[in-house]
Amino acid sequence: MACPKLFLSCLLLQVMFLFLVPEVAHGQGLKVGFYQKTCPSAEAIVKKVIGEVMSVAPSLSGPLLRMHFHDCFVRGCEGSILLNSSTNQAEKDSPPNLSLRGYQVIDRVKTALEKACPGTVSCSDILAIVARDVVVATGALSYDVETGRRDGNVSSLTEALTNLVPPNANITTLKADFAQRGLSVKDLVVLSGGHTLGTSHCSSFTDRLYNFTGKGDSDPKLDSNYVARLKLKCKPNDQTTLVEMDPGSVRTFDIKYFDLIPKRRVLFTSDIALLDDSQTKAYIDLQIKTGGSTFFKDFGVSMVNMGRIGVLTGTAGEVRKVCSKVN
Repeated sequence: MACPKLFLSCLLLQVMFLFLVPEVAHGQGLKVGFYQKTCPSAEAIVKKVIGEVMSVAPSLSGPLLRMHFHDCFVRGCEGSILLNSSTNQAEKDSPPNLSLRGYQVIDRVKTALEKACPGTVSCSDILAIVARDVVVATGALSYDVETGRRDGNVSSLTEALTNLVPPNANITTLKADFAQRGLSVKDLVVLSGGHTLGTSHCSSFTDRLYNFTGKGDSDPKLDSNYVARLKLKCKPNDQTTLVEMDPGSVRTFDIKYFDLIPKRRVLFTSDIALLDDSQTKAYIDLQIKTGGSTFFKDFGVSMVNMGRIGVLTGTAGEVRKVCSKVN
């Protein structure tokens, strides 16, 4: 009788294993509704705060969306972008992150969540939910956010410099950087569409306006009339002026960014580089031709894909009580 019992036990374990492994392997420990039992009102609380913020400060939509991007591309989506440093050596102190704003909004969300469910919702999950809610508030389709991330305890200015995709990246670099993080070429072009929201410092693209090849010239891939307009706003070595990435539509989530690429009226080399790959160019052409027929749905899918990068789950990391400092 012992052998049949042992056989049945082993069979039961194998069946359980088959059910468990795909969930962990696919979602890296994340799932939609992670807080359903521990903090069922979590996403409603975030939505309420973001609704209040967007009603008075809609210009924060771009920075809050990019905060999630910049967090995920350095150490993974584990909230390291939010940590402060007494010596100004954290990710947020790195030049590529100096245009980010809205940290006080994340703190406001965290305070509300701590009041409702102390020590439960991670700062990295807050970033992911906030990113979804700000794009929805500006016109995007909603999508389900996977949660269950935990927060890291290291934040490095140097790592931000070396890991964030530079605005002067060519298509080869862009594809390699995204592939390294498990993202596809389609994710690359779809997520680039996030440039429909927000602004950029002149310093991120003035190399395209002045002395592009060392001969006092501008980037020939930039529309000449657009160059003239940008030069009126951005002087050489300007480190402070902000310029809209999608002029006239900076607070609306739409496909106008894609319209601007073939017209050569986009700020970054990494934007125009999307025309240098057949797959990314075909996607841009499709969205222009069909009025963004798939972009809004695609964006949600790619945001979920990005939100899986390098996550800490289970017992790894911690759930910070205050997002700007480790426990």
